[in-house]
This record gives sequence, C-alpha cells and structure tokens, in this order.
Amino acid sequence: MCNSQIISNLAPEFINVPNRRRNRIINILFNLKTFEELGVSEEIRRAITELGFEHPMPVQEEVIPYLLGNKNDVVALAQTGTGKTAAYGIPVLQKLDPNDRSTQALILSPTRELCLQISDDLNDFGKYINGLNVVPVYGGTSIQNQIHSLRHGAQVIVATPGRLIDLMNRGAAKLDNVKNVVLDEADEMLNMGFSDSINEIFDGIQTEDRNTLLFSATMSREIEKIAQNYLHDAKEIVVGSRNEGAEHVNHIYYMVNAKDKYLALKRIVDFYPKIYAIIFCRTKRETQEIADKLIHDGYNAESLHGDLSQQQRDLTMQKFRQHLTQLLVATDVAARGLDVDDLSHVINYGLPDDTESYTHRSGRTGRAGKNGTSISIIHTRERGKMRAIEKVIQKSFVEGKIPSAEEICKKQLYKVMDQIVKTDVNEEEIEPFMADINRYFEYIDKEDIIKKIVSMEFGKFLAYYADAPEILPPSASGKGDRKDRDGSRKRGERKEPRKAEAGYQKLFINLGKKDGFYPGEIMQFLNRNMRGRQEVGHIDLLERFCYIEVPEKDAQKVMRAIDGTTYKGRDVRCNDADDTGKPSRRSSSRDSRGSGKSGGRGQEKSSRRGNKYDETDNFDKFEKKSKRRNAAPKAFDNDSFNGGIDDNGNTNDWRQFFKGNNVKLVGEEPDFSEEGWARRKPKKKQE
Repeated sequence: MCNSQIISNLAPEFINVPNRRRNRIINILFNLKTFEELGVSEEIRRAITELGFEHPMPVQEEVIPYLLGNKNDVVALAQTGTGKTAAYGIPVLQKLDPNDRSTQALILSPTRELCLQISDDLNDFGKYINGLNVVPVYGGTSIQNQIHSLRHGAQVIVATPGRLIDLMNRGAAKLDNVKNVVLDEADEMLNMGFSDSINEIFDGIQTEDRNTLLFSATMSREIEKIAQNYLHDAKEIVVGSRNEGAEHVNHIYYMVNAKDKYLALKRIVDFYPKIYAIIFCRTKRETQEIADKLIHDGYNAESLHGDLSQQQRDLTMQKFRQHLTQLLVATDVAARGLDVDDLSHVINYGLPDDTESYTHRSGRTGRAGKNGTSISIIHTRERGKMRAIEKVIQKSFVEGKIPSAEEICKKQLYKVMDQIVKTDVNEEEIEPFMADINRYFEYIDKEDIIKKIVSMEFGKFLAYYADAPEILPPSASGKGDRKDRDGSRKRGERKEPRKAEAGYQKLFINLGKKDGFYPGEIMQFLNRNMRGRQEVGHIDLLERFCYIEVPEKDAQKVMRAIDGTTYKGRDVRCNDADDTGKPSRRSSSRDSRGSGKSGGRGQEKSSRRGNKYDETDNFDKFEKKSKRRNAAPKAFDNDSFNGGIDDNGNTNDWRQFFKGNNVKLVGEEPDFSEEGWARRKPKKKQE
C-alpha cells in the first residue's frame, strides 16, 4: 500500500488539507528521526527519555547536528514552544568537559524567570553527566551567593546581561574559556535596552573557535546587526516563516468601549469556567489594578510585574505552574520568561505597541502542537494596530461576540454539575456519618437537595448577572465612549455621576491612584481601621481621590473609623459623597481655613456636578481680569465696616488694624492685590 493510500485510510478529510501541510505530515509520519541519529550521547538520551522526549522537533533536527561541530554559528528563528531550549541545550551539554571546572558555555536571557527556567532544563537534560554544574546569575537576589557558586566552578553560566557584567567587573565570572555562546530571546534583550551590555559581554570573550547562537521569535534589523558583528558565516534556520505567529493559536478580538473593558474581561473569564490564562497589560500600574479588581470580585488571580521582589515573583510563578492560581495578570516582562504547560488562553487587555510583543504573548499558548486561543479586548482606536499585526503574523483576527448573561450562567451551571458528578467519594470515611446525614435529609425531596447543592456554587453568578450592566458595542465612528447608552448625551455635556446601588451609600475618600490607593489597598486599609472585615461594593478610583460604596448601615461607622487617620503620611478625609456642602467631622477646621488638598478639590468638583449654585453664590473669581479692572471702584461703607472681619468671618484683612479705633475712612477703597499694585498711579500734585 502506498503512502497516499495509508493517509487516505487514516483520515478521509486529509484530501482537503493544503499540499504544503500534507507533505509536512507525511514527512513526520514516514521520516521520523531519533535523537540517536542526530548524534546525541547516551547519557543525555537517557535523561530526555525520562522527560518524555520521543522524537526531535523540527528546530532540534536542524540545530543539534550543526552545533555539535566547531565554529558553526546559527541564527534560529522559531516560536516559543517549539523546543528551542533543548535544541541548543543538548549540544552545549554534550560538548562540555565535566572534569574542567572553568566556564565553557554562556547562555544569556532577558529575564530572571527565563534564566531560572533554562537552568532547570539544562540540569534535567544533564542529569546523568557527572560533575556538571550549571549556575544561574540574575539581579534581584544576593550577588555574594552567586560569587560563591561561581568560585566553586561552573561549566555553564545562565545569566541576565546586567548581573553578568557586574560579576565580570568583580572578577567572579571568567569567560576566557567559553566555547559556546547562546542569546535566547535575542530580540527581547534588544527591546529591553541590553544592546550595549551584549557588546560589552562579547568583547570580554576572547576565544576564536566558539559557536555563537542567536535564538529569536522575530527577525529585526538589530538582530541582523549583531549577527554581522559577532557571528561568522552564520547559518539561518527558520522554523515556519519569518516573524510568523504560532501555528496552533486562534486569534479572537472583542471590540468594546474603553470603559467596558474590565466588564468584558469578567464575562470572557466567566464564559470559560476551566480557563487557565495569562492576562497581559501594558503597564505595571494597570497590571496591579486589574489583578486587585479580579481578586476583589472573587477570582483566583495573581499579579506579576517588575515592582515585585524576586521572592514574590518566584512564589507567584510557582503557584501558577502548579495550577493553584487560575489567572496570572502580567506585564510583557513575563511573556519571555514563562514556560507553562496546558495554558488554555492568552488575554490581551489591549494590544501592545509593537508586533513582536504580541507574537511572544500569543506564543505562550498553543505550545508543542496543542491548540490555544489568543483573545484581545480592544476599542475602536486599536483597529489599525490589529490590522498591522495581522499582516506580520499572516493570520486574521476573528471578531467575537461578548457572551450574554444567559450563556454564561448555562456554562457555569454545567461546570457545577460536572464537579458534583466527578467528585470522588471515600466510602470508608463517610460511612460512619451516613446515618445522621440520612436522618437530617429524611423529609427533604431529592429534587430540593439537588437545587440547594447547585445553588450554593451557582447562586453568585445568578445574583450578579440578574442586574449586570449591558455591554453595548461601540459606534461605527469610534466615538461611542462620548455618548450615553441611549445616545442622547451631546458632546460637551457633563456626564451624571454614578449613583450608589440600592442598599449602599457612596462615600468620598481623598486618596487615589497617585497615592497607590488601589482596590487591594483600600480593602486592607478599611479592614485594618474597622478591626474586622468590611463589605464594600463598587469602587470608583480616580487619580487623586476615590468613591466607595458600603452598606447604608455601615456608612457612619466607616466614616468615623477612617476619617482623620493617616495613609502614607497623608491625612485621610472621608465623608458622604452626596453631602458635598458639609465638611467631614474631623477636618472641618482645616476646610474653613481654605485647605487646598486633593480631597477638597475632589469634593468641590463633585459639588459642582451634583448641586446647583445658589443665586447668592459669589462668581467674582470666574470673571475675566479685564472685567474686574473695568468694574466701578467700591466706596467705603462705614456703616457696614466691622473692624476688619469680612462677610465670611475671615480676619486676614487690612481693616483689622483699625479695629477699636474711632477711625472714619473716606475715599476710594485701596486695592492691595498684586494687580492693584501694578495699576497704581502716582498721586497728582495739588495746584
């Protein structure tokens, strides 16, 4: 039977597969190579077999035999999840002399996480190589411990560029005998500004007969420049196409108004109950903010960004890899350092500025031949950026429809039922309690018991989506954010402030994003001052102040507890957001003196929105200067003169100095303001 007949019998649909892909499948089925054929040593084959390696992947077939030679430089373009680490790690380990304690191989990576990951993989591959020592060196941890490890001898150093240069300057990292240099994720190192550091490191490597390998997911001009400077007659190995996106990843986008992005994110996560995903954000602040919101709303989420210590980042990654965390909210720094199996989704909370970052983000899923989904939540202004990405990755984005409340509730209901059915029962442990359990439920119908069990888990979704706000698609003009949902608000009109939910009261706090007062911090601050757990509803977080909603019965207690306290050196003010005319209890004296803190400004703004000015309000401060200059001079009114105390009760007036003296003032009232002094004219001489 010929090959084509075998393929047809295996899958009748195979006839419709494009020729290029069909030939590739035939190659895989009938021309499979083994690691032994590639020249891999017996010790390494034994270790990788235990790890589940059966046949080499395409990039490994190309790179391993070539790197086993000398003076063979390579530029390899391959997506994440294609077996890159084994492609360069296996030949690097095989060429080492375990009896020589000097450094013989150097591997550079852009991030700490990737540095540790590569080090762990190399130790796994070289499990049966006696005397092998792989040392990772990176910032954010003790340099003295790393110096101590290097002095004991390290045949392989896996390093981030900055820390390696520091160790080179201290004489701890000696690269005189390095024969293999690998730049993993070279494009990301250049994006992170390591170009000068890479040049300095190469200048410190003196060996002429070394192998140099650049691994990158995309080929940029900077990569080509480094290849020209430091590689000699480099072989270019491309797995797939240049700058192509991962093959097994579906790209879906949801177009929403900017204000609805978080609500859309929640609906997408709820629609996939078994989701195991990374949510990428653009900035560290946005990352922490989204993670705090998800945690507050009851989701199993953690944040990962550059402001966390190395210990916190390691713990977060450990929990995520062990599936103890379901959602990881991260910046792009994590896109190059995460090696997580079975990632179902990558969610882009907005598109990155460059196509390379999107390629690496989406490459976190759909690894090793598995299918994955890359979801992008965007608004109309990002449509052009999305089209540019499509051209580079040579794939089209499919528009998705935000799941409805009914669809989400059905999915969550099936999840609960599936959990109940698949729950394992330990008969021996539960048997002693069955008599009491049967007696307790004796008069309850089976149907009622099922309803109650399901409602325990499913009830929160029904409660939320019963009154969940509707997410409307943006208008075709891209200006949907400027209108209310009924489209009646005209441009320039002030939007009405959000009203508190039924049963809740809205409170004003004079702390905002600039104070680092994010939802997680708000909850900790409230619980600490309330000496217990405080229920909080909607949080409206602005730059300099915020609004929170608490149950009406707790509102006075919350205001008494936090008003007048301090947060990071700032006096805290808290009062009813609707009661803008009254100062807070402990800060009324400060307000009467004209305090200009952010809370006062926020309160003033809200009062302008929520209350109409009284007819007797003083609008002089809103008049143009020219009008004030042209106004008729005000004459003294001795009858109303009260000894320097103005109408508002202030005593900082020049007339206070005449208090108690029987002085009658005549003539025009002098103007001591800065403008007044500037306008003063010399007094005319009397003739």
